[in-house]
Amino acid sequence: MNESFKPMLLKEIEKPFNNKNYIYEIKFDGIRSLIYVSKKRFLIKSRNQKDITFLFPELKKIQTFIEKPTIFDGEIVSFHKKVPSFSKLQERLHLKEKNKIQLKSIQEPVVFIAFDILYSGKDLTNMPLLKRKEKLNEFLDTEEFVKSIYIEEKGIELFEKIKKMNLEGIVAKEKKSIYEKNTRTENWLKIKNIKSEDFYIGGYEEKKSEFVFVALLGEKKCHSFYYVGKVSIPKKNKLFELLRKSGKRKTSPFKNQEEKNVFYVTPKYLCEVEFLEKESSGKLRHPVFKKRKK
Repeated sequence: MNESFKPMLLKEIEKPFNNKNYIYEIKFDGIRSLIYVSKKRFLIKSRNQKDITFLFPELKKIQTFIEKPTIFDGEIVSFHKKVPSFSKLQERLHLKEKNKIQLKSIQEPVVFIAFDILYSGKDLTNMPLLKRKEKLNEFLDTEEFVKSIYIEEKGIELFEKIKKMNLEGIVAKEKKSIYEKNTRTENWLKIKNIKSEDFYIGGYEEKKSEFVFVALLGEKKCHSFYYVGKVSIPKKNKLFELLRKSGKRKTSPFKNQEEKNVFYVTPKYLCEVEFLEKESSGKLRHPVFKKRKK
């Protein structure tokens, strides 16, 4: 039950593929976690070895069906309208008071989706993945603990389905792969469902960097202009000079945002931005600048 390691990580690739030597699973938008559990001990550690047990008291019920020391690898997921919601999960992460955490655990319980097992009375990490999956399947699903379902060979078909469901992506794992702790490996791959939209720039921050500036993005809805987040753009892009030559506004063009040390402009320049999801607040998660739209 060594607790001093980090989980095996995935290399990211752009496109899904089909391969009979791989299994494919849904990539749930949650918190990657290791759960250490025995009859006397229960511990949840994040990917970076932070103890987050106190944030998810509802998951302690997993302890009730464990007969011997076990380590699970998986994702803590919060669902909203039957779809994984990272923004809902973030609300829990910001809580510090025990009574508020307890209330949230009752009103909006999370689920641990287990996709691997590393220890069950003995070390399993040198077993092939499919053998570890067999060990994992010995545990029954509950309201708090659900095993990840996988399919073989058909990664492209699974990816098309998750795109229609607006989920985060898929993972591909080599069937014979052992579990490599503290390692990012090509035996496990992730393919994200990246979304792309055009947004207007309503302001910018020059920053001290000689290479990039930060653009404030917005979208027009119902005759108003709403802030959706910030994105870094190379200063060599023509947008930087165009914005600097624009007439600066004294007030924010955004209906829902205003801050100091920002140069506001009339939103007339468009850019294409990729992102993982729009949070419930309307803000973009992990926005990445792609190109200026003319």
